[in-house]
Order: sequence, then structure tokens, then C-alpha cells
Amino acid sequence: MARRERRLNAEMNVVPYIDVMMVLLVIFMVTAPMLTQGISVELPKAPADPVETEQNQEPIVVTVNADGLYFLSHGGKDTDPVGLPLIQEQVGKILAQQPKTKVLVRGDKKVAYSQVVELMVALQEAGAGTVGLVTEP
Repeated sequence: MARRERRLNAEMNVVPYIDVMMVLLVIFMVTAPMLTQGISVELPKAPADPVETEQNQEPIVVTVNADGLYFLSHGGKDTDPVGLPLIQEQVGKILAQQPKTKVLVRGDKKVAYSQVVELMVALQEAGAGTVGLVTEP
């Protein structure tokens, strides 16, 4: 009786890996929109042209909500409420590394005008040449 030798199969089966990647892709597609959190601010309405930014630079956005709390956002990352001195320090550090970064203020329409002006002065002291205001069209 002749004995037949079995040849080894040297091919890798990638089907399980493709299945895992598809599951991960679906998970990321579903969870990504949920991770985007924002600060609820009722912006004043004003007709204005959008600010043009360079493609690789995200603007620095400082938000003042209706309660008068400050939030700093750079690169899509929102923070917890922070004090004005810390915002001034952080914006100064960012502008020292990237001087052409745009600085924008999102102020709730219920916030006192003096608080927004105080924020704008602090941002200019931190090195922002100009400060833009965010409105709704």
C-alpha cells in the first residue's frame, strides 16, 4: 500500500481578518458622530462672510456660554470650563508655535457684552493680532 504524502498549504486565510476589520469599521462609523461634543451656545444672527483659514490650521475657538463660562477649543477638542488666565496662557502658547492661527470667539447672545470684550482683550494680550466673532447666518 503506497502512502500518499500530504502537501502543506502555505496560503494564509485572510477572511477572518477582513470580517474583523469590517466590524471595526462599522463600530467607528457609528461611534464617531457621538464623540463630537459641543458646548450649547445660542449665537447671535448676523450676515457675514466666513473666515478663510489655511487647510492645515484649525482656528482657536474660545466659547462663552450663557452662564458666562469659558471653553477653549483647538483642533476640534473641547475642554472643560476654564478660567480666563488659563485661556490666555494656552492661547499664548499656541500662537507662539503657530503665529498665523486664527482666533475666534463664540459668545452666547445672552452673555454680557463686557465679558466678551474682557475675553477679547485677554486674547489680544496673549498675542492674537485680530480676534473674529462667530455668528449664525
